[in-house]
Amino acid sequence: YNEELMTAVLNYKKRHGYKADYFLTAKHIQRMNMPIENYIKSIIVNMERWRWIDPELTKCDECIVVNIPSYKLFYRKNDVNILESKILVGKNMTETVVLSSNITQIVFSPYWNIPRSIIKNELKDLMERDENYLANHNIEWNKGNPRQKPGSKNSLGLIKFVFPNSSDIYLHDTPSKDLFEYEYRAYSHGCINMNRAKELALLFLKDDPDWPIERIDEAMKGEVETVCILKNKIPIHIGYFTSWVNDSGEICFYNDIYLRDDPLYALLLKDSK
Repeated sequence: YNEELMTAVLNYKKRHGYKADYFLTAKHIQRMNMPIENYIKSIIVNMERWRWIDPELTKCDECIVVNIPSYKLFYRKNDVNILESKILVGKNMTETVVLSSNITQIVFSPYWNIPRSIIKNELKDLMERDENYLANHNIEWNKGNPRQKPGSKNSLGLIKFVFPNSSDIYLHDTPSKDLFEYEYRAYSHGCINMNRAKELALLFLKDDPDWPIERIDEAMKGEVETVCILKNKIPIHIGYFTSWVNDSGEICFYNDIYLRDDPLYALLLKDSK
């Protein structure tokens, strides 16, 4: 395992969405032995996915692009990535959806209004096992519904980015920073958790005199949430691309975490006959 092979392994792992180190596991070696036909299939289905994107998105001066399989978020401005962030996405039972929208608000020190699905499937059982569960997790009742109060342990972290969508998902900070060190990062209930939320907020508000960094820091320490309405909406596209060309012109391949490639490939073959 000499220096030349180590360099090749590192480059391979970077291009396949793995942790950028020199350690190889059985999972990595199995992936290395994947037939070339699988890579060709991935390129074909992802070229089709690019056709689904609104052409207007490519004309934006700035936008957020999320790629679910790579667990990455990019903030692009004037065709340059000015911020890249690791993300957590939805579990297989609560998959993050593909959509396009516009970020309209930043919420500092947000409340977490717990969705009914989580109340039914998780919270009720936790409350039955521990009568102090709500108090221990900073959860209060608000008009008959439980919500988690702002703070460092809030499930949304200290910042939430709001964009209208029918799935009621959003982009937010998280207190579970250790999860960003894992190669597999599909742990959320469908929302997108990012590890550089404050940096993104600072970039959004960089030229807004109403929101100097001191006010942002103060808002992030609040006991009630503070809403900032963005003067300019920021387009966001959440996509599912298992093949992706990076800024260096290299094609990258990512695990098909929601197993969507084969059904789409079969559909494309059917349509071509």
